[in-house]
Amino acid sequence: MIAIARLSIRCSAVLLGLLLASPVMAQTDRLYPRGGEVVLGKIKSISKNGIVMSVSGKDQTFNAGAIEKVLFQGDPGGLTQGREFALDNQFDQAIAELKTVDASKLNRDPQKADFAYYVMYCQAQQALSGNGDLRASATAALNFIKQNTGSWHFYETAKLLGDLAVKLGSYDQASKYYGSLRNAPSAETKVESLYLNALVKLKQGKDAEAASDLQKIVSIGVQSPEGARLQTLSKAALAIATAKQGQGKEALDMVNELIAKLNPTDTETAAEIYNAQGASYMAMGDNQGALLAYLHTQLMFSTHPGPHSEALKQLADLWTKVGKPDRAAEARSELQQRYPGLSG
Repeated sequence: MIAIARLSIRCSAVLLGLLLASPVMAQTDRLYPRGGEVVLGKIKSISKNGIVMSVSGKDQTFNAGAIEKVLFQGDPGGLTQGREFALDNQFDQAIAELKTVDASKLNRDPQKADFAYYVMYCQAQQALSGNGDLRASATAALNFIKQNTGSWHFYETAKLLGDLAVKLGSYDQASKYYGSLRNAPSAETKVESLYLNALVKLKQGKDAEAASDLQKIVSIGVQSPEGARLQTLSKAALAIATAKQGQGKEALDMVNELIAKLNPTDTETAAEIYNAQGASYMAMGDNQGALLAYLHTQLMFSTHPGPHSEALKQLADLWTKVGKPDRAAEARSELQQRYPGLSG
């Protein structure tokens, strides 16, 4: 049923793109706020901070962090459908659709920038999951920012550059890119900046500093679903920081509280929480408990490359520790096959 629903959405999006491209209709752009109803109007200006749109003769401003997507008047079907696939994390299909677009026939600068962004974004996401060139993707993202300094995708690209830098082990660069998110107009993006930089500190072994930053996020009042999600992710990361400081029992209590309140529709956050549970058990020397936690991620949340590949790495070591080399080999094989660039 989910697959049928997604197909219906994509077909509707393509039909909408064809309608918007019709020369007999007045110019109408469509902006989709996160968690809100579609807004119809004419885009007047775009900057890295957001979009100003004329709606029924009145200007409305939308912050970049609050925008899910924009459909421009005249979008070709390949761009419309490629965008939908990209937002659904189906990057192979997205790239296949985007390849059908003749960029020379895009007659609006915002369209050209949107097309360039989604091509770059999909290729970078493939690289992040071990199926592409990380350095080439980082270069492409930098070029996009240089050529589209006024794109509303500016801060999304800065985050992407941070993600790529982390995978490349360039933690100082990652901190710089993530730090730039503090300048975004969205309160949630500012919180995300602090969260992502805390994750970098965990990678660097700065566990106490990371825990301090994460505690700040946990302690603030949140005003939106995205803010609440960031707070939950911060609690999971705080549990890992706590476990790494030798407080496995305290970390496990924190994670179990999160598991009791899991949002069943947010599987990516759930995967991060179960990985945090695995890290907590490992800090306590409980290999069996850690195995069960990471197995949960492996079996239930395989659609999320980040936490899924991390679970496979940990399982390869844990199966060896409990005397099951065959299972360890299976985990390493799956890691190599699904994430070839991340298995080293």
